[in-house]
Amino acid sequence: MTENSTQLSPAQRRSLRASAHHLNPVVSISQKGLTPSVLAEIDRCLKAHELIKLRLYGIERENREALFTEICTALGCAEVQHIGNLLVLWRENPKDLAAELALTPRRKTAPATKKQAAARSEARNRKPRQG
Repeated sequence: MTENSTQLSPAQRRSLRASAHHLNPVVSISQKGLTPSVLAEIDRCLKAHELIKLRLYGIERENREALFTEICTALGCAEVQHIGNLLVLWRENPKDLAAELALTPRRKTAPATKKQAAARSEARNRKPRQG
């Protein structure tokens, strides 16, 4: 684990491994290795999902751990699991309240039916009775 990456407790790591079990790999790293575009794609996936799996193709066993550490250092994510050609990464999404409110759908009011509009118009036109 590197100093720049997020530290996870054993219980958190166990929980994340269990959650990642059924995930399919969302990014593949192959012949060209870790290019800036691959790093950007991993970052986008982490922003969207928080917990992702990567698949490595044709990367030697000795280089996998270094690649895992390099990704976590560059993106500030945590190393969850490394089994064979699969890597599992996690990074918590920052909870920005303003962004959350902007993305929250607003309730739309349905247009009034003819019957509802007539009832409102009648209520407005009704004169108060003098008693």
